[in-house]
Amino acid sequence: MRPDFEKGNGLVPAIVQDYQTKQVLMLAYVNEEAYERMLKTKETYYYSRSRGELWHKGETSGHFQYIKGMYLDCDEDTLLIYVEQIGAACHTGCYSCFFNEVLPYHFSQNIFHDLYDVIADRHVHPIEKSYTNYLLDQGIDKICKKVGEEASETIIAAKNNDKEELIGEISDLFYHTFVLMFQQGIQVEDIEKKLSERHQIAGNKKDFHQRGDY
Repeated sequence: MRPDFEKGNGLVPAIVQDYQTKQVLMLAYVNEEAYERMLKTKETYYYSRSRGELWHKGETSGHFQYIKGMYLDCDEDTLLIYVEQIGAACHTGCYSCFFNEVLPYHFSQNIFHDLYDVIADRHVHPIEKSYTNYLLDQGIDKICKKVGEEASETIIAAKNNDKEELIGEISDLFYHTFVLMFQQGIQVEDIEKKLSERHQIAGNKKDFHQRGDY
């Protein structure tokens, strides 16, 4: 199954979405050459109507898009591409091109995936005085020390019965844990999968606190 390029005088629009959050990142146009290159490389290529030439997303900016899935619509003249976005999709530096609000719509983003993506992006595109880059540069010992410190501070906040302090400490613990996950090559999906495996109705049990059960 291939796009019907004849309908659009050799071009078809491509809607690009973050494969994790499903956030729409950009709209671009694809010709046959760009389409073939995407199938071969699993990276996005588009056709610039203003410049009249093919362009490889990320070639100059380093903000590549790694294709996770590609679909055609019912008329076979529009592409939907799910990507892993490195850095920003928009040339303005924004993550998505769609940031100009016309009618507000408040939706719940997956902050855990967003946080992990920021950490991963800091690794690829270091920023001066970035705390994340500092931790990654220091390595496993420093990261583990911070996870331990934040876990202790979370316990103290709970014992103090201070809700606001506890929220802050749990947030810090999550952040440092995510840095540890990235440093160890563990994806958010790995944790989601494990939790899904454990999320089951086990029924009444005589023996409690069994590893792997809620």
